[in-house]
Amino acid sequence: MKMTILSPGPLSTIQDEGRFGAMGKGFSPGGAMDPIAMKLANLLVGNAPGMGVIEMTMAGITARFDCDSVIALTGADMSARRNGVPIERYRSIAVHAGDTLTMGAALHGMRAYLAVTGGFDLPVVMGSVSTNLKCGLGGFRGRKLQRGDELPLNQSVPASVFGERRLAIPDSCPDVVTLRVLLGPQDDAFTERGIAAFLSSEYTVTGQSDRMGIRLSGERIESKHGVDILSDGIATGSIQIPASGTPIIMMADRQTTGGYAKIAAVISADLSLAAQVRPGTRIRFVTVPEQEAIRLRREMEKKMKQREYEMLYGI
Repeated sequence: MKMTILSPGPLSTIQDEGRFGAMGKGFSPGGAMDPIAMKLANLLVGNAPGMGVIEMTMAGITARFDCDSVIALTGADMSARRNGVPIERYRSIAVHAGDTLTMGAALHGMRAYLAVTGGFDLPVVMGSVSTNLKCGLGGFRGRKLQRGDELPLNQSVPASVFGERRLAIPDSCPDVVTLRVLLGPQDDAFTERGIAAFLSSEYTVTGQSDRMGIRLSGERIESKHGVDILSDGIATGSIQIPASGTPIIMMADRQTTGGYAKIAAVISADLSLAAQVRPGTRIRFVTVPEQEAIRLRREMEKKMKQREYEMLYGI
């Protein structure tokens, strides 16, 4: 049982929730850039939310199935087709032996996710099947997918025994995105004018952005005595200010520690939105109180649990 990659797209990798507990050894958690889209794709095909999926960046894959299965696509709209016929995102789709899935360039957003019922039969490395490209481990042979790769599937599923599942398609990522942040932990390294610039300016996503970080261009953020600090830990969503003075939002494949001051961090409820920004998208930052950030995270987790319950019991 397998699916064969006929065309891999520019950057397609296996990702799950991430590799936790290994930062002390120098391994970043990695995992899906858009964790909500990843989890929803899994729920639509009856998988546990954190199972491995294919994350596709800017454009999708073309693949052929050699067995019956059920798939779901979430995240960016990449004009998916099954045997040349358009298929919807955010719903379960039956595929049969010999079917071909074809995906194009993202019309909106940056990343799409493909889940297959039962998941991919790949080795678990340090508790995860996520691909770590820098270290060459996890996923499929520790690298991005290539033409001719044969991805083993855990099971074949007759479509007749799997009821249709569907979710509302979320709004497309807008051209101007507002990300909510908590200031710190080194916001005291910046002048009042620098912090005011950070919170009032509009920044643009550059083409140098990747899974490690979203690089922005725009007004320089003024520091008091430079931005170098003793290296400390970096959380997902931390916003570093390097010597250039323009922000970098540290994402899934960030380094574990860094020596630049971090002016703020994107709250966890907005990380999926950040993952879908593409070059040219404009970003603004707005602060929220810590208790509001906690409330929004709990609300997000509650909604995911509710969706999981609804999918499990068909209500």
